[in-house]
Amino acid sequence: MTLLGAADDPSCYSSLVNDWVCLDYVADRQQEILDATVQHIGITVVSVLVGLAIAFPLALVARRLPRLESTILGITTGIYTVPSLALFPLLVPFTGLTATTVVIGLALYALTILVRSLLEGLRSVPDDVRESATGLGYNRTQLLLRVELPLALPVVMAGLRVATVSTVALTTVGSLVAYGGLGNLIKDGVLTNFRAELFTASLLCVLLAVVLDVVLVLAQRFLTPWTRGVRA
Repeated sequence: MTLLGAADDPSCYSSLVNDWVCLDYVADRQQEILDATVQHIGITVVSVLVGLAIAFPLALVARRLPRLESTILGITTGIYTVPSLALFPLLVPFTGLTATTVVIGLALYALTILVRSLLEGLRSVPDDVRESATGLGYNRTQLLLRVELPLALPVVMAGLRVATVSTVALTTVGSLVAYGGLGNLIKDGVLTNFRAELFTASLLCVLLAVVLDVVLVLAQRFLTPWTRGVRA
């Protein structure tokens, strides 16, 4: 009788129970959750990489032409003040209801952090190091790629970590155009008062941000072995 009674009990994510934590929901909707997570990761990674590709030349221009620095920083900071609820719909007429709309919007938001971190990272390189490299025959490109960027990497990576974590959160707003990854599940959970879906998707967003941050920390340690020697 006990087994039959247990079998007849409503599922923990039914409208009668509606628990916040429900393993039955995770098991039943496993593929849906996995697809949303993969989409979330993909949009986040592509957006940060596109933002980095745009931020790098902007930071170089701001550094080489100081009179343009305030303009570049002002524009990239100004973009971040535009609410995502307004920015994404503004892009829809040009890019449609596609993942491209979300990627462009998130890449623009990432510029605020990435341009500043790249600029500050390059400025943190000591002048005597630049002079020594120039004396050894390094041209501008060699100086940038082989001396300045490696030494600026700790500062740049710090900015990249912040940009990545914030992008994980902002990706959820992509649910406005049906490309929000886990944000789609969060939106659905709110609209239907589906607690298990809302909690599961929110928890996965937090875990995803933590995992990506750890990956970047490990990447920084791998790319800057000399910093470990300094700490020791």
